[in-house]
Parts: sequence; C-alpha cells; structure tokens
Amino acid sequence: MTSAQSASQPPYDAILLLSFGGPEKPEDVMPFLENVTRGRGIPRERLEEVGAHYFQFGGRSPINDQNRALISALEADLAASGVDLPVYWGNRNWEPYLGDTVRQMAADGVRRAVCVTTSAYSSWSSCRQYLDNLDEALAGLPEGSELTIDKVGAYYDHPGFVAPSVDHTVNALDDLPADVRDDARLLFVTHSIPTAMNDESGPEGGRYLAQHLEVAARVAAGVATATGVARQHELVFCSRSGSPRTPWLEPDVNDRIRELSADGVRAVVMVPVGFVSDHMEVVYDLDTEAMATAGELGIEARRAGTAGTDPRFVAALRELVSTSATTRGACRRCPDGCCLPRS
Repeated sequence: MTSAQSASQPPYDAILLLSFGGPEKPEDVMPFLENVTRGRGIPRERLEEVGAHYFQFGGRSPINDQNRALISALEADLAASGVDLPVYWGNRNWEPYLGDTVRQMAADGVRRAVCVTTSAYSSWSSCRQYLDNLDEALAGLPEGSELTIDKVGAYYDHPGFVAPSVDHTVNALDDLPADVRDDARLLFVTHSIPTAMNDESGPEGGRYLAQHLEVAARVAAGVATATGVARQHELVFCSRSGSPRTPWLEPDVNDRIRELSADGVRAVVMVPVGFVSDHMEVVYDLDTEAMATAGELGIEARRAGTAGTDPRFVAALRELVSTSATTRGACRRCPDGCCLPRS
C-alpha cells in the first residue's frame, strides 16, 4: 500500500460480492430452482411453473450479467479512489458458487475480506441466511485457514441507494401522459416474505417491513421535492411462493392495481425499491405480469429503474466497505434471536 492509498484503504485484503445467483441457459433452469427450493418440499409442478418465467427470457436470468457489470463498475470506482482491493464473486444458488469462491480466496492468500450482498434489507432470507452461507463456506476450508469474512450490514437507507430511486421515479413519471401524471399512484414494490419471517427480522422484529416503509417515504418525499407534487404512495409485494396456507406480506402488486382501478386511479408508477438491479422479479413480475394487468384495466403504468450501476450506488458500496470495520457497516454476527428462519 502506498502512502497515497493509506488514508482510504480499508483493513481488508479483498471484497466479496455475494448474490443469489441465476440460470444462464435453458438447461440450467430446473437445477437452479431445485437448488433454491431444496428441503422445502415444493412440488415439481410449481418448479415447472416458475421455470416457465425464465424460459420467456431464453432460460437466462439477468442477475449474473448485472453482477458482472456491478463488479466492473466497483473495480473502476475503487481504482479511481485509490483503493487497491480485488473483487471476488460468489452465489448462493448457482455458479460461481460461494464455496468455490471462498476456497479460491483462501488459495490466493486472502486473510481478511469484507462481503457485500445484493440485498439491502434485514430478514432471514435477505441477511442472516447469507451469514449462514458464509459460515458454511468458511467451515469447508482446510484446517488452519486464516481467512475471515466480515459482512456489510443493511444499507437500505444509504443516500447512494435512495437517490437513484428518486431520479428513476421522476423519469418514469415524466414518461406518463400529462393528464394523469400528477395523480399517479406510486407503488413501491419488494419481494414478499412470510409474515412470521418479517416478525423475526431484526433484533426487535418487523425490520424488513419497517425498512421498506422508511425507504418508500424517503423516495416519495424526494420525488415530491423534485416535481412539486406530493403523490400518494404505498408498499406492495411480488414473488410470493410457498403454501397458500402460510400468511405472506400483502398486498400483491397485481391485486392492488386491480383495486386501484376500481377506485378510479388512472396511472401508477411501480418503484422496485426492494431490488438493487433488474432481477427476474423485476423483469417478469413487474415488466411482464404487472404491466399486463395494468394494460388489461386501461391503467397507464410505468416502471422506475433500479440502482444497478448508478455511480452513486457504486460509490456507496465502496464507502460501506471502507467503514464496515469500524462504524455503520459491520454485521458479521447477528444478535441471538435476530432474523430466525421462519416459513
């Protein structure tokens, strides 16, 4: 490390980007879904139903390409900021698998790394499960390995995540016809989870829902400032799965669009604030399914962009890496009873 780098260089040997993973060709789809649902008893017919969503896009999820683009942008930002760290990439459910990546990091001599996930919120599936994945991968290293990995905590409220959502929402509103623009309803969308999982999220419970409501309020306020119009907004959900007998967070985005249509709402903007990039939940659940619902009802609908590789978001990740050892980011161990698995 040079003297010019020392002021900004965090106390790590490497960065690990940890993500969900996704199929990259048609023959990957069913094995990928089997990985995702292993041990949950999901019927084969349900997997085939979900697999059909992927086949509409050539059997390729967008998430891996988005992660490659994010890594490239992060490497460029690090270099421009004088931070000399390699960026590794591992997935929970598909290649490159986390275990393989962690073994490569150890073989490369990495001793202390920091992990950034492609999930900004707190819950078992979006935070603690990744910690469990890291523990499992580290436990698989040869005896005597000195590799440790810190995990950056929830970053849903970082300005570098919030600001792009404000701008993308304003752009989506600008694309609406002028006669419905000011009355458009803002629908902030995230992945639904079982209500019991939300109840266990965070040390005090309920963090997953509370964090999304906080972000929705911040983005809506930013949009009101930018446009001079305070629009009604609400949080809705997508991608529910599992037994219909298990309560999940509601309302579903399609159900809510139907209700709004019955109430005379003529335009909506869907803001996928629960996702850092255009995952399958965005390009299918929103761009395909929810857009079709709105079209059938004659509602003008637009979808706001995600943070993706916005320079502000990339810089936010670098900042979280730089501060995770001492201040807001570190989340290597959750408190007892925090984000317990529920289904």
